[in-house]
Amino acid sequence: MSEVRKEVYLPEHNALFAKEPEDTTSAFVPFTGNVRDTLCVQEDRVVGNDNTVRYKGLVMQIAADRHRHHFVKAKVRVHEYPDGQLVIFHGPRCIGRYQPDGSPITQEDSKHKVA
Repeated sequence: MSEVRKEVYLPEHNALFAKEPEDTTSAFVPFTGNVRDTLCVQEDRVVGNDNTVRYKGLVMQIAADRHRHHFVKAKVRVHEYPDGQLVIFHGPRCIGRYQPDGSPITQEDSKHKVA
């Protein structure tokens, strides 16, 4: 059956339907996004009254920063990366990084981390 398909069907099919492309340049373009954020689990959450986010049994405290003192009732997105690291985003801005056990990653921890 496969020989008949190769020798008879495909040539006839291609003769009927094959067309030359209008533009011969490649349609593929380089990916300009962030692969790490594309290949992670992303879930939406609402920050609790105690300024914490709950995710898979963990409670992650969001620290005050220069932009906002608290995020109570704000909608946030939790990213869980393949290495287990958790990151909380408020819109496009990262507002917290956490170890797989939910403990916060400080500025000093991230400086010593080898990428």
